[in-house]
Amino acid sequence: MKQLFYTCIFILSVVTFTQCSKSSTPEPQPTPTPSSFSLKSWSVDGWTGNIASRTPEVKLNFSTAIDKSTVSGNISFNQTSGTNVPYDVVYSNADNTLAIKPTAPLVPLTKYRISVSKGLKSASGGNLNAATEINFMTTIDSSDKFAQISDSALIELVQKQTFKYFWDFGHPVSGLARERNTSGDIVTSGGSGFGIMAIVTGVNRGFITRAQGLDRLQTMVSFLKNTARKVHGAFPHWLNGATGAIVPFSQKDDGADLVETSYLMQGLLCARQYFNGNDANETTLRTDINALWNGVEWNWFRRNNENTLYWHYSENYSWDMNMPIKGWNECLITYVLAASSPTYSIPKIVYDNGWAQNGGMKNGQSYYGYVLPLGPEKGGPLFFSHYSFLGINPNNLTDAYADYHTQVVNHTKINYEYCKSNPNGYYGYSDQCWGLTASDIQNGYTASSPTNDVGVIAPTAALSSFPYTPTESMKALKFFYYKLGDKLWGPYGFYDAFSLKDGWFANSYLAIDQGPIIVMIENYRTGLLWNLFTSCPEVKTGMKSLGFTAPYL
Repeated sequence: MKQLFYTCIFILSVVTFTQCSKSSTPEPQPTPTPSSFSLKSWSVDGWTGNIASRTPEVKLNFSTAIDKSTVSGNISFNQTSGTNVPYDVVYSNADNTLAIKPTAPLVPLTKYRISVSKGLKSASGGNLNAATEINFMTTIDSSDKFAQISDSALIELVQKQTFKYFWDFGHPVSGLARERNTSGDIVTSGGSGFGIMAIVTGVNRGFITRAQGLDRLQTMVSFLKNTARKVHGAFPHWLNGATGAIVPFSQKDDGADLVETSYLMQGLLCARQYFNGNDANETTLRTDINALWNGVEWNWFRRNNENTLYWHYSENYSWDMNMPIKGWNECLITYVLAASSPTYSIPKIVYDNGWAQNGGMKNGQSYYGYVLPLGPEKGGPLFFSHYSFLGINPNNLTDAYADYHTQVVNHTKINYEYCKSNPNGYYGYSDQCWGLTASDIQNGYTASSPTNDVGVIAPTAALSSFPYTPTESMKALKFFYYKLGDKLWGPYGFYDAFSLKDGWFANSYLAIDQGPIIVMIENYRTGLLWNLFTSCPEVKTGMKSLGFTAPYL
């Protein structure tokens, strides 16, 4: 019994000692996980916009010091197309701030991206809590792309190069103007009217001989007279330049287009007045032009004798397009020619009620200090002041609704002042880079204006405005040619449009944009097309019948 007692005491002592020994040994502590960190702010050339110099400094400010050994593998600098950009890094702020600089100047007007991955580590081993991308585009290269020449030589060069669109690129069968440089056999009736005026200009400037111009016009007029499809004497928007068949502009727009027809007739009448010789060829040309001009049934487009003109008529869909021609827009020429027709004229009530809407087309508001007599807010796209006035001289021209010199000049200056003030903050807009009108845009087409501004400038807007804003237009011309010429100048003059904010330049040419450039520059220089068109006896009679007054009437 005594032995059992001592045995129990021994066991209890061992257990107690063992427990005491365990409690006196500290438990091993887990290693602390390094804290994650963040990118607190970034800047490109000192700000957070998306435009940068060609040697930008991109600063990255982190919430803690960075492990330098992890930078090159986790911060990449690339063109968005994928090309890698070598860079240097300067550390500051106890290694919390990184200044990244490319080792060589970047390509102008090119998009770049700096990517920071979550693999970047802090000096204490922590991970970046979120990946980041910084996107920006470089500025233009402001050096001259071509040697400086005189202003008059530059204007002449633009006319001569733009002329090539209608001369070198005219359809090989019909000679008519292709809709655009990718149109194949599709030619445009209205654009061909502009092209005819361009050919007259080319002859007068000596770009081609009179015989060459006459021969091309004979080809065009013969095709229009004998081959091209007409509907009540009017032409469709588009034709097949080889066969003369109608090419639908849209499903139901597959017949006559009266507005496009008026642009064509405007050009043909200028050619008729220019080729005024007594020889057989020039006499035949005038006779054929008169047959086309007298064949247009302008009054048919009143649609059952209504007091307005309608834009479209289709032999398949009748009047389904249902688009009355109302002002103010690009269609003044349509009413002037309809009133001037020796065979199918319209009375003044159609002009007053349909076009002028009995005064409903008036505006009278002031924008940027310029009163706009007619039209929508801030004037609309600039082609409103171009297409009709390739032939109609707006100087000292008035009627019951407006002074047309004031209309076109103030419309243009409003457009210019809007671009100069640049309320949307688009990169590139300035007193040298301006002009909103209908043109190609990225992946589409739109009628740009101060109320529909997508950041796209069309050279035709400012250049076709030379008669209205010669100083402002010359500034734009020099910028387009000298500063952007490596991207904007091509085989047929300036490409259709560009966006500096997106670094985008069109590779397209459109007849209705190229034509006004050469024609309106010529009107600025000599008034040639204005003088030819307004010398037509029918036009004088028609404009007087509508209530217009001008020295040339």
